[in-house]
Amino acid sequence: MTDMAKGALHGIKVLDLSRVLAGPSCTQVLADLGAEVIKVERPHIGDETRHWAPPVFSDDTSAYYATINRNKKSLTVDITTPAGQAIIKKLAIDSDILVENFKVGGLKKYGLDYDSLKQHNPRLIYASLTGFGQTGPDAARPGYDYIIQGLSGLMSITGPSDGEPHKVGVAVVDLFAGLQLTIGIQAALIAREITGLGQQVDVALLDSALAMLANVGMNHLASDKVPPRLGNQHPNIVPYQVFAGQGDAHFILACGNDSQFAKLCDVLAVDWHTDKRFMTNPQRVAHRELLCGELSKKFAEQPRTYWLEVLDQAGIPCGAIHNIAEALAMPQALAREMVVDFAPQGSPVRALGNPIKLSASPVTYRSPPPKLSEHTDSTLADLGYDSEMIAKLKADGIV
Repeated sequence: MTDMAKGALHGIKVLDLSRVLAGPSCTQVLADLGAEVIKVERPHIGDETRHWAPPVFSDDTSAYYATINRNKKSLTVDITTPAGQAIIKKLAIDSDILVENFKVGGLKKYGLDYDSLKQHNPRLIYASLTGFGQTGPDAARPGYDYIIQGLSGLMSITGPSDGEPHKVGVAVVDLFAGLQLTIGIQAALIAREITGLGQQVDVALLDSALAMLANVGMNHLASDKVPPRLGNQHPNIVPYQVFAGQGDAHFILACGNDSQFAKLCDVLAVDWHTDKRFMTNPQRVAHRELLCGELSKKFAEQPRTYWLEVLDQAGIPCGAIHNIAEALAMPQALAREMVVDFAPQGSPVRALGNPIKLSASPVTYRSPPPKLSEHTDSTLADLGYDSEMIAKLKADGIV
C-alpha cells in the first residue's frame, strides 16, 4: 500500500489530550484522514463519554464514545504527576500536532502549555479548543454547547415562532467548532511547510456559534433589526418551509427562486406567480402569511407521496422528513458509506461514516474505538520504556 493510499495525513502524529465531543471530533477527522492519533485518558476512568450510557454496543462501548474515537490509540496517563508529565513531553517532542480542550491556562501548571512545549518542539502545532477562546474578558469561563447555543443567539432563532427558544437536536456548536479546529490545524500544517515552524491554533465555541449565524447574523448587521424566530420558515426566502400533505404527513418545500415558484404554481394549477403580491421573492416575503396559508390549503388536498412525486418531476426542490432510522437506511446514504461496520475488525461497533471523499487518498476505517489503555504498553515501549519501567508506572498509578 502506498503512503497516499494510507491516507492524506499518513505520517502525521497527533497527541490528543482532548475529551468529550468537540476536541475528539476534530482528532477523529485527522485519524480518518490517515494521521496516527494517540488519545490520552485518565487511568481507570478514561474519557467520561465512555460512561455516557445507555445505549452501548454488545462489548459495552458506549455509543457516545464510539461516535468520535475510532482510528485512535488509547494511552492512560496521570498528567498531574511529574512522571506522567514526562511521558506527555516525550510524546509532544515527537508529535506534529497536540490537541487539547482544557480551560485556558489549565495545562501551564503541568508544563504542558504551548509556550513550554514549543521550546522542545518548535514545529509543534498546538491546537486549543475552549468555550470562549484564549483571549477576552470571558476567556476563563468554561464553555458548554447548550449554553453557547443560548449565548450566541442560535437558540433565539430556533423553534416555533410562538413558542420557547429551542436548542438544535445535536450538539452542533461542539461539532462545528471541531471542524473549525480541523481546518485551522491543516492550515497550520501548510504554513509549517513554508516557515518550518508550528503555531497555536485557538478556536472557541462562542466564535464558532457566532459564525454559524451566517445570513441571519448578517441580516441584523445590514438592518439593525433583531431576527425573529420563524420555526420552519426561512427568513429570506418564501415559500421555503415545512408543509403537511393530506393526513398531516410533513414534507419540505424549498423554492429558491422565482422560476421555481412559477413551476410550483403550474403544478398547483394557480396563477399566483402573476399576482403582484407574489411575483418576486421580496414580495412573497412581505406577504408570507397570506401565501403560505393558501399553500397549506392546497397541499392538504393530496397525500405527501403525491406531492413529493409531482414536485420532483417538475424540478421543484422538496423532500420527506425522515426519522433517524429512515435517514440511515436511505440507499444514497448506504452507497456513500455513511454507515461503517467494524465487524471485520472483530468489533460490534457500527458508526456514522466520514463525509469527506478523496479520490487518491481516501478515508480509511482502520480500527474501532479503543478499549481504555489498550495501547499504553506499546506506546510507552516506543518511547523507550522497558517492561520493568512500565510495570512500575502501573504500580504507581501513573498509567
